[in-house]
Amino acid sequence: MYLITALPDLLSSLPLDVPDPGKGEAPPGSDGLVTILKWVFYIASAMCVLGVLIAGGMMAVSVQRGSGGEHVSRLGWALGGCIVIGAASGLVAALL
Repeated sequence: MYLITALPDLLSSLPLDVPDPGKGEAPPGSDGLVTILKWVFYIASAMCVLGVLIAGGMMAVSVQRGSGGEHVSRLGWALGGCIVIGAASGLVAALL
């Protein structure tokens, strides 16, 4: 119960502004690295969508009683991965 009352205080204390490293430009020769990062982000995003679809499909065709929790757990992990991938740049900026 304490978590429910503490959650609004926690959310209001989070920084809302994304840190701005400046208006500088990327170092010379970094185009290849940026391309690789975009590819990795695209592939990871596709894997998250695939994971959610697979977990949902397994939930839909599950006919055994008591196996729903396993599929919900898979869906939770897939959604957790989506959150981490979507917030990756913000998480890294917050740690630096």
